[in-house]
Amino acid sequence: QVQLVESGGGLVQAGGSLRLSCAASGRFISINAMGWYRQAPGKQRELVATSSRGAYTNYADSVRGRFTISRDNAKNTVYLQMNSLKPEDTAVYYCNTDVVRNSGGYTSTVTYWGQGTQVTVSS
Repeated sequence: QVQLVESGGGLVQAGGSLRLSCAASGRFISINAMGWYRQAPGKQRELVATSSRGAYTNYADSVRGRFTISRDNAKNTVYLQMNSLKPEDTAVYYCNTDVVRNSGGYTSTVTYWGQGTQVTVSS
């Protein structure tokens, strides 16, 4: 099994910064894409940022230029540096990873989600 442990959420004033971390552990061969999604009350979960193993990154238009995703492949950890936070960034943020596993002699890619961490931005 694979576990994702998130940390770094909290309450911050508008214009402030937070840094989220998500560490993957367990039995797997490698990790492909890692990313962050968020879900605000009454809204659907949406993509925030993703990073391929080769460090190609993708951002939602609403956070581009303010958020930065990075990863440490040696630590199986992905980070999200969030600057210039706005009240509309308030949401539960979820880590997402595509893990390559070996099961019964076959390799497969499985998507895992973290438990979520609350980010609240006050105006």
